[in-house]
Amino acid sequence: MKKILAFGGSSSRNSINKQLAVYAANLFENTSIEILDLNDYDMPVFSVDREKENGIHPLAQEFYDKMGRADFIVLSLAEHNGAYSAAFKNILDWASRINAKTFQQKPMLLLATSPGARGGSSVLEIATKRFPFQGADLKGSFSLPSFHDNFKDGKIVNSELEQALKEIVSNINL
Repeated sequence: MKKILAFGGSSSRNSINKQLAVYAANLFENTSIEILDLNDYDMPVFSVDREKENGIHPLAQEFYDKMGRADFIVLSLAEHNGAYSAAFKNILDWASRINAKTFQQKPMLLLATSPGARGGSSVLEIATKRFPFQGADLKGSFSLPSFHDNFKDGKIVNSELEQALKEIVSNINL
């Protein structure tokens, strides 16, 4: 059974991106899913001085190791001012000091959502261009616009959007 690591790139306790990541991960059949919460990886802001004085933060190592044990990653990115959330960026910065290929050549489904009509498309564009350089094997990407209109009771309620995500998932061979 393949192991999926699913998480949202947000520190919100009620992260809409975490909800989307969990939903998408559950579309894959015959898998086990581990759900991460970025709040479990709260670390000081990365700096080379902190790294030099204290080494790699143990939570960064734990995060990196969890990605290494996964067969597949489902990540839905929150968009803060057009880019990654500070919480996600900090974890990414710390983990990249362990290995610049942070995602360890793991296949990944990359998602984004937001309350707005663009659905986190700016951060999704940044990540789809950047993540392959950091070792992500991108198998697909999907943006869910207007989260609160299109996602209710734990699922996508807009049939066209739901079908679009399901088609992406069906084309990924786990």
